[in-house]
Amino acid sequence: MSINDKYFQTNKTTWNKKVKVHTKSEMYDIEAFKKGKSSLMSYELEALGDVTDKSLLHLQCHFGQDTLSWSRLGAKSVGIDISNEGIKMAQKLNDELGLDVEFICCNVLDASKYVAETFDIVFTSYGVIGWLPDLKPWGQLIAERLNKGGTFFIAEFHPIVWMFDYLEGKTIMKYAYQQNEVIYEEYEGTYADIDSKMISKEYGWNHGLGEVISALIEAGLHIEYLKEYDESPYNVLPDLVETESGMYELKDKLYPLIFTLKATKP
Repeated sequence: MSINDKYFQTNKTTWNKKVKVHTKSEMYDIEAFKKGKSSLMSYELEALGDVTDKSLLHLQCHFGQDTLSWSRLGAKSVGIDISNEGIKMAQKLNDELGLDVEFICCNVLDASKYVAETFDIVFTSYGVIGWLPDLKPWGQLIAERLNKGGTFFIAEFHPIVWMFDYLEGKTIMKYAYQQNEVIYEEYEGTYADIDSKMISKEYGWNHGLGEVISALIEAGLHIEYLKEYDESPYNVLPDLVETESGMYELKDKLYPLIFTLKATKP
C-alpha cells in the first residue's frame, strides 16, 4: 500500500463517520430534501441549464443529494464517492424517492476502472479537489469520461481559503497557496455540525488555480471560463456575513471564497 493509499483510507474512515452526522444535520436537511427541496446551488444550476435527458457523472458525491437533485431535473445520473457509507445512504435515498441514479463506491481517481460509459456532463462541487494529491490524473479521468462536445463543471472553494487554519477559533494564514506536502488535521466535529463529538482525521492537499486549469488543458479540454466570487453558498468558515441573497461573504471581502470553471471536450 502506497503512502497515498494510507491517506485515502484514513479519509474514507472519516467520511464514513461524517455521513452518519451529516444525514442528521440541519445543513443537509434531509427531510426537506425528501419532500422535494433541491440541494443544488445557483452557480451550477445557471451554468448547466436544462439537463433533461443528459447523462451526468457526479464525482465525489458524498451521500448523493446533488446527484439525486440532477436526476429530479431530468438527468440520467451516476454518482461516485470513496465512502461506502455515503454510497449506501445515497442508494437508500434513491430507492426511497423512486429515482434511477446509479451509485458506485470508488476513489475518484479510479473512476475509469469502474465506469465504462461516457457522459454529456461531468460535475463536481464544494470541497473536492483538496482530497487529491495530484490533479493530472483527475483531469485525465474527466476527459476520459466525457463525450465529445461534453461539458465539465466545477464549483469549488477558492484556493486562498485553504491557506488558512480555522481550528483555533481564529483565522491564521498557515499553508502555502500551492503546497506539495500533505496537510494533516485532526479535530472534533465537522463542517455540518461543529458540536458533534466525532473526531475528523483528514489528509489534504492545496492546489492553486493554475494547477487546476493546467490539469484540464493537458487532458485535452477547452476552458470556457474561470470565475471567482466573493460569496459562498455555505456558511462553513468563521465570521462570514449573510447577504440579502442568502449567500455568505467576508466582512472585508479581501479575497474570493468560490471559483467556478466550465470546460468542454473538443
